[in-house]
Amino acid sequence: MKNLTITLLLLTTGGSALAQTTEPSTAQNPATPATESKVPFDGMDLSWVNGQNRQQNFPLVFKDKDGETVLTGSALLDGYFNYNFARPLDNTQTISAVMGRTNEFSLALASAGIESNYKNIIGRLWVQTGSMAHVVQETDGSVLHGRNTSTGNLKFIREAAAGYHFNKAYGLNVELGIFMSYIGLESYVMQENWNYQRSLVCDFTPFYFQGARVQFYPAKRFKTELWLMNGWQTYNSFNRHPAIGNSNYFRPSENLQLVANFYYGNDSRPGTDSIARGVASYPNVVRFHHDNSIVARYYHKDKSKTLSGITQAAFSLNTHYGFQSGDGVARKDNYMFGSSLANRLWFAKNKMALTTRVGFVKNPSRYLSFTPAVLGGDGTNAFTRSDPGKLTAKELTITYDIMPSDFVTFRFEYLHRSANVPYFAGPGGTTSPSGYSDQPIPANWQPDLRDTEDRAIFSVNFRL
Repeated sequence: MKNLTITLLLLTTGGSALAQTTEPSTAQNPATPATESKVPFDGMDLSWVNGQNRQQNFPLVFKDKDGETVLTGSALLDGYFNYNFARPLDNTQTISAVMGRTNEFSLALASAGIESNYKNIIGRLWVQTGSMAHVVQETDGSVLHGRNTSTGNLKFIREAAAGYHFNKAYGLNVELGIFMSYIGLESYVMQENWNYQRSLVCDFTPFYFQGARVQFYPAKRFKTELWLMNGWQTYNSFNRHPAIGNSNYFRPSENLQLVANFYYGNDSRPGTDSIARGVASYPNVVRFHHDNSIVARYYHKDKSKTLSGITQAAFSLNTHYGFQSGDGVARKDNYMFGSSLANRLWFAKNKMALTTRVGFVKNPSRYLSFTPAVLGGDGTNAFTRSDPGKLTAKELTITYDIMPSDFVTFRFEYLHRSANVPYFAGPGGTTSPSGYSDQPIPANWQPDLRDTEDRAIFSVNFRL
């Protein structure tokens, strides 16, 4: 799931699904307070890390008369053209939290934000619009719990938080608000990822949480966080039980990052017997999820001394395991397991990069998987009729980046995915016979689902 763009001792968003946690070098981040000598990850250039903001210059900085940073602003635009070789009739891209459309130009994300850690007071507000807000936020079923709630209230806020920084050890932050998810390696913001289409394991996991968190830096190279949340990618709670989480980052050197994240929550709605009883009956179903990551740079050459050739090389390995268990839920089938392995080469003084990635996900009961299509005229589709005890999907991605500056990225990507059941949109589309959602669905019509998918993606990302 994905990341956040950090100022010194506070995480600010950029992503994630996923441990979507971005922490640029504090020595280069203008929002970093300069009053403390104990600075976590001090001097580390983390702009190469998968899921992190690659900016090293931050031009929108506002300072007081003493030269201390008061406010840091940021803005980003991300647009794409996604070509699905199946050419679905309805131009609907399925099985993606990044792209909802195909064979047409789309604005994925437009966002602007301000953040501050002035005199230890933490404040952050990012607003957003774009097609990703529909794909991600508007699937939040928790907004049906009661009244005075809807995605319309909050979907235009990417992240909003307030808190305080305590000068304990290498830093202690207490914050409350809407945050980018700490689960998963890859970010909600595509500029921070090595690939444009996120991996399956990251796309299946949350991109935001609403709640409170405590971040503690007991040592210069280690950070741990405790989270209390409404639920699994929810603005509200599905029942009366909050969720808890833990995130841990260890960076023994600038070239290595180790991450371990955990989630535990009860994300169930009332049982079907509630109507008969006249009172809500909440099933005792709990969800556990864990992901861990290794991100290592195994080659690094000073770009200022390199005329051509490879300047950096790194890999990332992100692995997930989770399950649901409890009333009426057989844990044997209710699990999710998957992994994503990416390798990236930088060259031309870090102005270009080539990334290859392979991955897979197994989710037999499909409790985390995307729904690939609307139901057909008979109330089923090829996915619902396939063996419910099996869902395995695999992927291969090749990405080429052109990065003339910190502030713009041109990206070319090819993606191949396959599944053991019909899961991806075919030429007939997944909406209706005509491809329009306002048309009636005949009794004999079925969404066109296939077991493979091939796509070519071009994107442009601007970030200031």
